[in-house]
Amino acid sequence: MRSINSRRLFSGTGLIVTGLAATLVAMIFPIWSYSDRSGTGVDTLNAQTLSTRYGPLSALDREFVTKVRLAGLWELPAGQQAEERGTTRAVKTAGEHLVEGHTFLDERVRDVASQLGLQLPNQPNEQQQAWLGTLSAARGEEYDVQFANILRTAHGKVFGLVAQVRASTRNSLVRALADDANTTVLDHITVLEATGLVDFDALARDAATASPPPLTNSPAPPGPTDSPSPPVPVSPSPSPSPSASRTYTLPPPATSRPPEDDEPKESRETKESKNSGASKNGDTGGDKSEDKKP
Repeated sequence: MRSINSRRLFSGTGLIVTGLAATLVAMIFPIWSYSDRSGTGVDTLNAQTLSTRYGPLSALDREFVTKVRLAGLWELPAGQQAEERGTTRAVKTAGEHLVEGHTFLDERVRDVASQLGLQLPNQPNEQQQAWLGTLSAARGEEYDVQFANILRTAHGKVFGLVAQVRASTRNSLVRALADDANTTVLDHITVLEATGLVDFDALARDAATASPPPLTNSPAPPGPTDSPSPPVPVSPSPSPSPSASRTYTLPPPATSRPPEDDEPKESRETKESKNSGASKNGDTGGDKSEDKKP
């Protein structure tokens, strides 16, 4: 009889303990599920974002600034090379656009990095140096094809990054730089395609099989830093031709874009009306002098 009561007591106690445990788990689970949010996109964004006087500066913003600088370090000398080695007017024109565009962008990105306290690279990365090596080894029509396709592929990849940064950045300096980069990159894509040498099938296959590229090391956070030094372009390797002994140096830095007309419309209209009135008075005076003549 005691054994039966003991079993009943044990069974009842077990049920109570089990119920309490289930209740405790039910209470803890919501807390655990909502507190374990580390690693989400928002947390990563907040953890890697720095405060500046121009707005929050995210890791993607810093990555973008670095890539604008890297693009100029190899595309500018590549443009200089195309101006000399290109066998068609279209290839030479594309080279001219690369030189002009990246001279302007490099000045802009160095100014932005200086204001944000970011350190910039002074040499192209390994892949970019390999591209320059491929171009330096090519000759004649082969050079034209290699130039058009290598540069078009590179610009296509950075074009997406520019759009992403422009759409999401909260930093006013980065936003303005993205505007300039968007205009420049689109111009370069257009002139490269105008050569008639771009393999669009290869571009499509590359885009379909490519995985997201890893981020390069982000620049140092804002702080006291030295002003970024001017870019050091990579000279193409020597070749048997006489022109190959020439080195490719940066052209004079761009000062700025043509200033916009900031004069208010009202003031312009006032000046125009005064000038018009003065001319009319002058005409009238001339007529009167004519009347006084005999």
